[in-house]
Amino acid sequence: MDSVAVETNTWAIVAFIAYLLIIVGIGIFASRFSSKGIAEYFVAGRTLNRYVMALSAVVSGRSAWLLIGMTGMAYSVGAQAVWAVVGYIVVEIFLFLYYARRIRRFAGVYDSITIPDFFASRFDDKTGILRIVVVSIILIFMIGYVSAQFVAGGKTFASGFNISPNTGVLLTALIVVLYTIVGGFLAVSLTDMVQAFFMLFSLVIMPIVVIVDLGGWAIVASQLMELDPLLVDPFSLSVGAAIGLLGIGLGSPGNPHIVARYLSIEHPSQFKTACVVGTTWNILMAAGALFIGLAGRFVFPETSLLPSSDTENLFPVLAQHYLHPVIFGVVIASIFAAIMSTADSQLLVAASSVVRDIYEKLIHKNETIEQAKLVFLSRVVVAIIVLISLAFGFLAQDLVFWLVLFAWAGLGAALGPTTILALYWKRTTKEGIIAGMISGTLVTIVWYFIPFLKASMYELIPGFIAGFAVTIVVSLFTIPPQNASALMQSMDNDEPINHV
Repeated sequence: MDSVAVETNTWAIVAFIAYLLIIVGIGIFASRFSSKGIAEYFVAGRTLNRYVMALSAVVSGRSAWLLIGMTGMAYSVGAQAVWAVVGYIVVEIFLFLYYARRIRRFAGVYDSITIPDFFASRFDDKTGILRIVVVSIILIFMIGYVSAQFVAGGKTFASGFNISPNTGVLLTALIVVLYTIVGGFLAVSLTDMVQAFFMLFSLVIMPIVVIVDLGGWAIVASQLMELDPLLVDPFSLSVGAAIGLLGIGLGSPGNPHIVARYLSIEHPSQFKTACVVGTTWNILMAAGALFIGLAGRFVFPETSLLPSSDTENLFPVLAQHYLHPVIFGVVIASIFAAIMSTADSQLLVAASSVVRDIYEKLIHKNETIEQAKLVFLSRVVVAIIVLISLAFGFLAQDLVFWLVLFAWAGLGAALGPTTILALYWKRTTKEGIIAGMISGTLVTIVWYFIPFLKASMYELIPGFIAGFAVTIVVSLFTIPPQNASALMQSMDNDEPINHV
């Protein structure tokens, strides 16, 4: 059997263009609000309601990894891929209910717009060294992360509309940069909410249609058993592999584009409802991705049957094979929704680190800068980061799944344990945080590039442990801020002051 041919359908293109018009329209709608000032541009003036925040946090964290990478992984390894989603779902329940409440309260009192803002206020950083370290880590990994989203967009265009991958990468970047520059965080969050419904629809409807057409789950499972019994056994992987996949969840507290959502909610009391909404979306989307991969293995038993023999092309090819062209256009839109919901968030995080933390807080420290100027500079920086990410994306050779996991690991190992300790341990010191961030980053990078270490465990696990341990050890030998008790008390206050 030859590989599946990709055909372009006019109705699918029309449906996809309609989706893009909606997204751009939201960006234009939000532009007036986002132009008011830097707080409005980067955290929507801390006015997001619980539903918008919950959906935005969930879909910005999933990215193309879920629709392209996770479906491809489930195709390759079968039911054991479930452990890749269990970890982040469980961790994000904790984040919604506890972590997010504390960091939001602190942000309201100390006017923290960015993660570097939070660390600088929490540890009374007068020198700016802590800000520089945090910003450097964010930029190093965010460039790769954004590039991965652009690469995923190129693959989607290639498999869905017969456009060359490089052209697809350029189109993806152009679409993302337009509404992100214009609409800022409010546009990003509102489009995330719309995109959450596109993603859920596609991830739920796709496996149902395919499995029903194949005769039901019993037949699919039986055929998978004949191909390889391990495909339907979620417990077939080794303990080390299970720990590595579960450890993916440790990246959530350290990824700034997720944490930024927590800073933007209107009030900490709304996180309980947000947890229910976000967790429901997480579970449904994860289940859909898993069953798409399993059903896809039934339809295309050999990798050679997929375009370019690439498992990450499974989702769009399967959709084209089984769905009406208009619905296929919606599925392609859902993949772009996943890509854009993450890329736009990461662009804003990277831009805020440069404009807020370097330009405003360090270069022009103790000066008053017009908000309009800061917003303008933020838009310029977004455009510059897109160009850098594009250059990196054209050079990237890794699969989207692994490129995203590396960036996810680096941010998670550097910022995850340090933010948790900063929020919950009064004895944490600035020196401990800096040492922990650097240790987490270095261990992640070294582990990734040494083959036998990488093969033994996902680099996020040792990186996170190193960051956590080093932060504690160094903190025990250094002096915490004099106002540590007052700083910790601000996180227990149920009525945060909103300095925006």
